[in-house]
Amino acid sequence: MDKAAAPGWLMLEIALTADRHEATCALLEAAGALAVSSTDAADRPVLEPPPGSTPLWPTLVVSALFDGDYDPAPLRALLVAAGVDVLRCAPVAEQDWARVGQDVQARHFGGALWVVPGDAPDPAPGAVIVRLDAGLGFGTGAHPTTALCLRWLAAHPPLDADVIDWGCGSGILAVAAARLGARHVWALDIDPQALTATRDNARRNGVAERIDVLAPDELPAPVRADVVIANILAPVLVALAPRLLGALRPGGALLLSGLLQSQAAEVVSAFEPAVRFDEPVIDQGWVSLSGTRQ
Repeated sequence: MDKAAAPGWLMLEIALTADRHEATCALLEAAGALAVSSTDAADRPVLEPPPGSTPLWPTLVVSALFDGDYDPAPLRALLVAAGVDVLRCAPVAEQDWARVGQDVQARHFGGALWVVPGDAPDPAPGAVIVRLDAGLGFGTGAHPTTALCLRWLAAHPPLDADVIDWGCGSGILAVAAARLGARHVWALDIDPQALTATRDNARRNGVAERIDVLAPDELPAPVRADVVIANILAPVLVALAPRLLGALRPGGALLLSGLLQSQAAEVVSAFEPAVRFDEPVIDQGWVSLSGTRQ
């Protein structure tokens, strides 16, 4: 039987750092993968790279597609022994992958909050809508790390609150916070192109007057927010812990994402006892941590 006509598929998803990407992809292909694709582990938006550069995110999710009758046990054992995080290994139904990849739809994250691509119609009466450029590919809410943050915001609308979005990327979380009633939002990122994307999305959603878009070192020293959100990467969250805590007032809410289940304990320890954490929330191996500043 031709491989493309197989009655089903097996999808293996792993997380790894950029320095291991080339060798691991070669291993997957040698093991019989029919297709291998890579995406960003922390849902950074795809922005225009500098001329001549080949950008690669610091931590990636690699998806490998195999025949439905493939036995993944030996490959999975090899990856685990090498310290690679296996996120998912499961059969998937046969479908038109090209069509699915182009099928960008409105997404509901609980409460009134929706993320809608482009100029698509309003999805529901009374919806709180964040409109983003569907062409970004990432930073649109499809990735579990961003979805976890959006669900938290939908369940805890920051009404009249001051919010910091540290590592704003496309600006989706900053815009969502403003659309959900935040008094003021500081959207911070070290990438100038992310700052440009956030400004554009803030204007598009009519909340630019309530969002200051800055490099982290430009955040005014007196600012202490009611809510601090950081959807970055686990090592960066650990390194930023003193700055994030310093920007959050006592009694304020902290929301962290961009980390795997295996990294949660290390991140929690970097913020305790200054933060009393709630139970972690898990989606497809990714974790969000929320808590209260003591």
